Amino acid sequence: MAPVVLVAYGSTYGSTAELARTVGDTLRKAGLLVEVRSAGLVRDLTPYAAVVLGGALYAGRWQRDARRFARRHRAALARLPLWLFSSGPLDSSAAQRTLPPPPSVRRQAHRLGARGHITFGGRLDERADGWLAHRIVASGKGGDFRDFVAVSAWAEGVARELRTLTAPQA
Repeated sequence: MAPVVLVAYGSTYGSTAELARTVGDTLRKAGLLVEVRSAGLVRDLTPYAAVVLGGALYAGRWQRDARRFARRHRAALARLPLWLFSSGPLDSSAAQRTLPPPPSVRRQAHRLGARGHITFGGRLDERADGWLAHRIVASGKGGDFRDFVAVSAWAEGVARELRTLTAPQA
């Protein structure tokens, strides 16, 4: 059976889940077998040959399910090829330049031996629950700043790397 790539995500309002589905679709188009799942629902990593883990950023920290996933599966993730992504800036900064991961995500990437990390723009609109989310949107700072072309391009790079890792050795 061909190796399966897990794309796991921590998402509160669905924006990061949509980014994860885009990553998964791009990896599939590159010929890889992929499962896209909420990080909170994954209990075992043994079926997977590689992992892409994404989390929505809130005040410089990943969404709770992404943090818990990284902590719960730390030993397995350290043995698997791993890429990380974050989503969250509610402006065009992620599209204009490479943003470094927040310190908490940078520490996770280092601990887990991640092969790479990227930050994509986020989305926050009037459908979001909560007082703070409504205040942000009402202040005019909400919107959709995701760049799906950039997400696909990044995932194509992950696919190229995965193919070189899994290519038969001569």
